[in-house]
Amino acid sequence: MLARLVSVGQSGISVRRVGGDRAGEIRITRFLRNRRVIPEEMVATARLRTAGLVKGRHVLAIQDTTSLRDDGRLDSLSLHAMIAVDAGDGALLGLIDATFLKHVGGKKSQRAVRAFADKESRRWLDSTLTAGELAAHGAACVTVVADREGDIYEEFACRPVETELLIRANYDRALKGGGTLYNCLDEVPELGREVIDLPAKPGQPARKAVLALRTRQISLLRPRRKYPGEEAELPKEVTLTLVEAREVDPAANISPVHWRLLTTHQVTTLASAQQITGLYRQRWTIEQLFRLMKAKGFNIEAVRVVEGGPFENLTAATLVAAIQVLQMVRERDGAAGRPLEDAFNPEDHSAIEAICQTLEGKTDRQKNPHPSRSLAYAAWVCARLGGWTGYYGKPGPITILQGLLALRAMLKGWRIARDV
Repeated sequence: MLARLVSVGQSGISVRRVGGDRAGEIRITRFLRNRRVIPEEMVATARLRTAGLVKGRHVLAIQDTTSLRDDGRLDSLSLHAMIAVDAGDGALLGLIDATFLKHVGGKKSQRAVRAFADKESRRWLDSTLTAGELAAHGAACVTVVADREGDIYEEFACRPVETELLIRANYDRALKGGGTLYNCLDEVPELGREVIDLPAKPGQPARKAVLALRTRQISLLRPRRKYPGEEAELPKEVTLTLVEAREVDPAANISPVHWRLLTTHQVTTLASAQQITGLYRQRWTIEQLFRLMKAKGFNIEAVRVVEGGPFENLTAATLVAAIQVLQMVRERDGAAGRPLEDAFNPEDHSAIEAICQTLEGKTDRQKNPHPSRSLAYAAWVCARLGGWTGYYGKPGPITILQGLLALRAMLKGWRIARDV
């Protein structure tokens, strides 16, 4: 099913298209509706594959939540996912965790009096606990990365010792010794500045930004909790490092960058502060993944499959398939040296090599620069088939997805010709 998902993913998926024909449609339908098929099993299988790749690596366990269905009133379904990225070379290693959140409105007013274990926000800590298990598989370091929604006191207070944290602050929390988080750096001098590339987003083109970096150690005070006995179970304070990255002289029509990053890593120098902002920027990988799953790729939101099992099963399989596509995007420069077998069968090598020869031009820019048995070599082929010319920047996930569809079709034809 993963192969079929990848092969039809460019313009959205449906059970009929994934099945290929009537018999295939029936098989896929039975699979999705089978009570023994559950997303948790798919995620566990993918997590085991990821765990086999983490030995000796500093792993970024990046987590975020995306909406899948929302009736615009009170009923919605979301996906919370965590992926593993190599902190050194940016290689996407695979899936760590994924859970579905069925939200029925009307409970927001009661959240203050509910136990933390019963809140949807518990997912951030649950995924962090799962990430901690990677240490047993040989990960040199595991840093959990999250945006502002992950700024939860329990996340800092209850994290497993096997993990570090890097979370963008969302609340102006009270600090030990007085003052609050948002103004505690007002009198702290800059460590220095760095220039970063920011990707394009709706309403804003890609651009460069100059960031002033400051840092200091802080102790967050325990917030009040209304659920009986819950506050006493939390430590009175947690000590972290705050790294602030504030854009210098932003353009008038641009929303300036201002990150307040809370981390358990020690940060005392400009180089270590730059490392923290670099790790945080890797969080955009999971946004690329969600974009690929949705309107710009597999279009999972438009699938007309019922919830309560079938839709969740299809979404879990689509998540794994989208990660395979994005792995090729991340490996397009060959930085991690991943083998071709990460995404293709070994017997496809000769066909991919022959197809590559038809795509190469006379100039160096139009020749595949990667070893023929590497994943980067196949990613270059997919990019060219997807319309990339070798010039004007690097190919993105949609270009590589389009090229992968074409390559899969060509490989199928190659196998038919070989077997006839």
